[in-house]
Parts: sequence; structure tokens; C-alpha cells
Amino acid sequence: MAPKRKPLKRRTRPSALRRWAAPLKKWVLRASVLAALALAALTGWFDLKVRSDFEGKRWAVPARLYAKPLTLYPDQTIARSTLLAELKAAGYTGVKKTDRPGQYAAGSKRIDIYLRPFRFWDGEEPGQQVSIDFTGSRIARIRVGGKNLPLLRLEPALIGRIYPHHKEDRILKKLEHMPQALVTGLLAVEDRHFYDHAGISVRGIARALLANIMAGAAVQGGSTLTQQLAKNFFLTSERTLWRKSKEALIALILEARYDKRTILNAYMNEIYLGQQGNNGIHGFGSAAWLYFGRPVEELKLHECALLVGLARGASYYNPRRYPKRALKRRNLVLAVMADNGVITPAQAKAAKARSLGLKKGGVSPSSTHPAFMELVRAQLQRDYASADLTGEGLRIFTTLEPSTQKAAETALENRLAKLERAKKLPPGKLEGAVVVAEPTNGQILAVVGSRNPQAHGFNRALAARRAIGSLVKPAVYLTALEERRSLDSLIDDAPIAVRLPEGRTWRPNNYDGRSRGTVPLRDGLVHSLNQATVRLGLELGVARVARTLKALGVARSIQPVPSILLGTVELTPLEVAGMYQPLASKGFKVPLRVIRAVTHANSAPLKRYALDVHQAVKPAAIGKLRTAMVEVMERGTARYAHRTLPKHMRMAGKTGTTDNLRDSWFAGFGADKLAVVWIGRDDNRPAGLSGSNGALRVWTDLMAAVKPRPLPAGKTPIADAGVENVALDERRGQPAGGCEGDLLGGFIQSLLGSGCAGHGQDVEEDR
Repeated sequence: MAPKRKPLKRRTRPSALRRWAAPLKKWVLRASVLAALALAALTGWFDLKVRSDFEGKRWAVPARLYAKPLTLYPDQTIARSTLLAELKAAGYTGVKKTDRPGQYAAGSKRIDIYLRPFRFWDGEEPGQQVSIDFTGSRIARIRVGGKNLPLLRLEPALIGRIYPHHKEDRILKKLEHMPQALVTGLLAVEDRHFYDHAGISVRGIARALLANIMAGAAVQGGSTLTQQLAKNFFLTSERTLWRKSKEALIALILEARYDKRTILNAYMNEIYLGQQGNNGIHGFGSAAWLYFGRPVEELKLHECALLVGLARGASYYNPRRYPKRALKRRNLVLAVMADNGVITPAQAKAAKARSLGLKKGGVSPSSTHPAFMELVRAQLQRDYASADLTGEGLRIFTTLEPSTQKAAETALENRLAKLERAKKLPPGKLEGAVVVAEPTNGQILAVVGSRNPQAHGFNRALAARRAIGSLVKPAVYLTALEERRSLDSLIDDAPIAVRLPEGRTWRPNNYDGRSRGTVPLRDGLVHSLNQATVRLGLELGVARVARTLKALGVARSIQPVPSILLGTVELTPLEVAGMYQPLASKGFKVPLRVIRAVTHANSAPLKRYALDVHQAVKPAAIGKLRTAMVEVMERGTARYAHRTLPKHMRMAGKTGTTDNLRDSWFAGFGADKLAVVWIGRDDNRPAGLSGSNGALRVWTDLMAAVKPRPLPAGKTPIADAGVENVALDERRGQPAGGCEGDLLGGFIQSLLGSGCAGHGQDVEEDR
């Protein structure tokens, strides 16, 4: 019998899951390894980037430009209003009694100032309380701690910035310099557990969501401060899961690499807090100046709370555009601070009762003085590469005098409006420009390029080339005086016909159409006689007059044709100021400048701008010419100024008018200020103004406001001398060794061993 077969076991087919389990495990393992490697690579790459960017040059900081510091000394004549204006420009706050830096208390006979410490180009001035006693408009004494000071230099105003290419403005501040209320308020509102988490906080996200629902407003944020820093510093603001993942990874890296204070400090310097024109305001240091006009160290509780509120959305809570919204947000911040025990309920209540406290108009130094700033940029670009100016945080000390700049702007704007009403011109038809300089050292104190001083368009002070008319005449008469003629030498003011090379005949006439016959040379200038001036110029030689213009500093090519004797030379107001500077400094040429010194961010000197003086024309001839120019004011075409200004204010100057009354000019000076004014129309149509009834009026208003030192009475001839590279007293901005009366003249005399010397109707006009 055949053996019995065992029944065959039924072969079952494996399930699909079991069939794919092994390969799937392999693929998962491989994918996990690859993901881990990718994550490690990504983490390594981000770690490298974080360390490179965060430990290297974190921010490109704007170059900061400062005004000329005001220097005070006993017996100095200065209006209290001028001193107060300078303090306000520097961000000082008026109080009843000073108890912290950045404050002043003004009484009728004394001004107390609590100075901030400030690093100048030649050293640091300490923060200290000073008292300035006045006798009338004269400083009687300056005291510090009961001791008299011989000299006091005030902190200069911040007047401008040169921004990096990314248009971000920030003032870097160390954490210890931030107000405690600002730091604790920020943490209470934005990240209460900042010192406990490792960069990200799941509980924080849930807690913030619940708190916002209960408050009915955005009280807390889900992201930690570290995450916000990661986003602001390294990433864009796109709303994607990938960006959020990168943000979390970078936050973890930051927390692993750096301590909490470093991260918090970086956040407070990076956070976006507003916009100023095209420039973003980043960090609490810059925001304090934008909104309150003071350093962040000096902010009070209610001000700190406003800035903390802006961290949630600077555009949405913009306090100037949405003041009610910003006030509500600020008060909410104060409430959160009180709930978290950062401040007491009483402090919160008192702070909520305060207004927003914004500085009127804000501090906009990038656009406050656009005409002056354009000249600063031009001189800086001559000496520095663009990258140095926009990335190194340079400190640039300029020559701008805020009180003089303001006076020049006001004088031009107000007078042009009056002239338009008098001439029945549509508002805005007349334009103008003003340049004010200190003749002894060439420092430009003010530049106005438009009747609208905030305008960023065409800068007439630097770019408007116009015929200068009779402003050229001092050069003609100076040429005669250099050739040993005297002011009493006779010249003929009779009609004259000049045959020109092309065959035409030129017949210049006096402004009033009258001839005066034989007159002294001085009267030709005092009354601006065209016929006498042309005769004199032709006798001297037109080429010789052109050389005098060159000696005075006119750099443009001058064609030696007869018409230049009556001012067909086209110059800008700035060039005219350069031409008149030697006349105002007794023949010594000093290049006009707007920069005194440049330092690195740490105040290490980068470049000093030395005073370079050389003799342009003979001082004896200049002395005689100035005598005649004083007579122009006293009895000539500029009598309006002499009748309007105080009698002791002895000044010298010259009016200028061009054909068909297109251009109205005046250039005049005292002992310490030279000012040039131009008025005309941009379309070059007649303005209907002579030099006397146009530009002279602006100049007079300006001088009445700034009160320059008058020229010394009598004749003070100076022997011929030449000086090169004169040392400069940097504190006073004057030649070292100079005298109070006429510093440059006194300085030259000291070299020679002689020590220091102690509204009516205008009937005469000029062309």
C-alpha cells in the first residue's frame, strides 16, 4: 500500500503592507538620515551666517553731522534768545530747576544748564551743571560748582545724517544706557519669559493667544524677542511656514551662541519704529530723537511706554498720524506694566494722564537745512569715498550756526512775501538765496537756497549763476587803489561811448540817467556811478580788473571785455561770498568751508581741516576800499540799512542790480559776519527790484536778528604781510592769538609786533 501523503500546507500570499514594510523601513531610514544631514547642513549654514553677520559689522550706521558748537565767555555780547535757541536745537528741555542732563532753567538774569557729556574732535567735555549770569545782553560770568570758567563750549545740535544705501537710521545704544522703564516695559509687553526660554516658547504662543482674546486687543505677541530679532535681522517679513521655520531655527542658534543681554541689546537697536521721509528709523536710540527730540537716556515713563507700544506696529500706531490710536496703545502698555508689577498703579495712572509729549514737527536733521547739507556733501565727496561716509558712523563737525541759519531763513521768507505784496506779484513768483560766512576763518554759518528753506529742489545759493551787476564795482575801485590812487582822486562821470570789437558801440548810462561831471573816486563807488566806473576801468585796463577778480577768488573764466566793469560776470551767491571774503578780512583770502573736523564713531580724529590764509590783495588798499564801502551804507545806495539798524552797527557793503531789474543783489559785512543775498525770478523775467529795495531789505532784516559785531571806527591801516597756514583756535573757530575786536587783523598785527588795536525813501539806485 502506498504511503499516505501528507497534506500540503497552503501557501498564503503576504499582505501588501507586509510586502512593503521592509523597503519602506529602509526608505524611511534613508530619508531620516538625509533629513538629519540636511537639517545639520542647514543648521551649520545658518550658524555660520548668524555668527558672521552678528559678530561682524552688525549695522552700517549713518554718518552724523553736527552744527558749530556755541562758545561762551565772560564779557561776550549775546542775546539770551540766541543761547536758548541753540539749547533747544541741541534737544535741551526747559524746566523750572535742572536735575538731570539735557535740561536748562532760564531766569531773567541767569540761565542754568545741565550739560550732557559730549565728545568733540579735540576731546570730551564732561556732563556738568553750569550757571551763566547776564548783565543785559552781556555775559557777566560763567560758573561751575562755585568756580568761574573762562570759556564754555556747548554741545552742538545734530543737523543731519548721511544714510547707508539701505536707508536705515539708527543710533546704537548699549543696554545699560537704555532707561529701565523702557527695558522692563518691553519685556512685560513683548516677552515676559525672555530670560527663561531657549528662543522659542510654545506656552508663550498659547498664552499670548488667550491674553489677546481676553483683552480684545493685541496685548502680547506669540513670537519671542529672539524670534523677532531673527526675523528683523536675518529674514524678510513674508508670512510662510518656511520663513517661520527658519525664524525658529535662527532663534535657537542665537540663544545657543549668545547671552540674553547681547540678544536684547541687539533687538533694541534693530527694531523698526517709524519712518522719516525715505529713511526707516530703527532702534530706540533714533526713535527717541524722532518723536521727542532728546536722547533715549532722558525719556520719561510715559515716553518709554509710547515707544514700547510702537514695537507692535510702528505704522499702525504712528503717533503723529494716529494720535488717538497711539495714546490708547500707550495706556494699554502702562496697564500691562502695572499688572506685571513693573510699575505701581499710581505711576501708571500719572503716566496715563500725560499727553503724548511729541516734539513739534519731530527732529528731521536729514532735511532741516537741505541747502547747507548739499554743500556739506559736496565737500565731503571731495575728500572721502562714499562707502566711508555711509558705513562707518563718522561724526562730522560742520560750521553751521543754527541761530544764524534760522534768522537767514526767516528774513528771506518774510521779506519776499512783503515785496510780492508791494509789487502786486502773485505769491511765490520771487525767489532768493542767502549765504552767511565768518570772514576771518571762512566758516559758512548759513546757506538758504530757496524761499522755502525745507525745499530739496534747486539750490540757488550753489547753482543759480546770475549776472552780479554792481557787486563787481569794488573790484574796479580796488584795482585803482592798489595802483596808489586815493579815494579823493578825481574821475569823470560824463557820458561815454565804447567801441566794441564787433563794431557795435556801447553807451552805458547811470541808473538815474544823470551825469555828475568830475567826482572823487569814492563817490563813484558810494553812488554806484556807471559812467565813472567804466571810464576808470578802461583807464586801468579791463584785463587788470579781471586779474583782481581772480585774486579775490573768482575761479570761473572771465572774458576781459568792457561789460564786466558793470557786472556781466555770472556767479552764484556762494561764489560772490567767496569773492567778498577778502574784502571783509582786510585782503587775506581764506577758502570758504563747511567742515571743521571728521572723527570716527569712537571720536578718534580722522581729518582736521586746517585754516589756510594767504594775502590776496594789499591790506592798505583794502582798508581804503572798506572806508568807501562803509560810506555806501552811510550816504550811498545802501542808506536804508544805515537808517534801520542801530547806530553803533557800523557795516560795509555794496548793492547790485542787473539790466531790466532782473537780479537784486546785496553783499555786506561787519567784523564777524559776511552775508550775500540774491533775489530774482527762476524764469529770468524782470523781478522789478533794484539791489536797494530788494536784497538789501533781506540783508538788513538778517543783520537786525543776528547782531554782528560792528566794524571798528576810524582807519586801521595794516602793513603788507603774507601769511600761510595760520594756526586755528578750534574752540573759538578763530586764528590762534587773535583779538576780540578784529581777530584776523589783530593776529596779523601781532605777527608784526604791533599788538592788538583796541527807513526813508531811496533816491539813488545802481545798476
